[in-house]
Amino acid sequence: MNIAKNTVCLWYDDDAEGAARFYAETFPGSSVGAINLAPGDYPSGKEGDVITVEFTVMGVACIGLNGGLGFQHNETFSFQVATEDQEETDRYWNAIVGNGGQESECGWCKDKTSGAFPGRLRQRSSSTPVTVLTVLRPSAHLMR
Repeated sequence: MNIAKNTVCLWYDDDAEGAARFYAETFPGSSVGAINLAPGDYPSGKEGDVITVEFTVMGVACIGLNGGLGFQHNETFSFQVATEDQEETDRYWNAIVGNGGQESECGWCKDKTSGAFPGRLRQRSSSTPVTVLTVLRPSAHLMR
């Protein structure tokens, strides 16, 4: 896999490979590429540990970095997945929440690594221009 010029880097404690494999198994157009091992010991790991994983999520180039306990995922970053219908939304929702994830406010859900997905909001307003999504959020915060 060639790394795109613009690549999303996601920090993980120690399971970048597991997250990449989950996304590849769950979303079409997703794949796991190079798995890079640490050439020597480093502060949060040892030689031979997986340090980075190149992957795509629905065509978006990503690198997962096993950086240790320095940072936690939160809703300031999310994958927004546009769905065709409720069946597709439910399939993704169930894959995310049913695999150790959790429901959140505003119709969002988080995968087991706490990556956020505002899938229900995006499906609900898929024909609405993106600029209107911020208008929808105050009323949507009561949804669960």
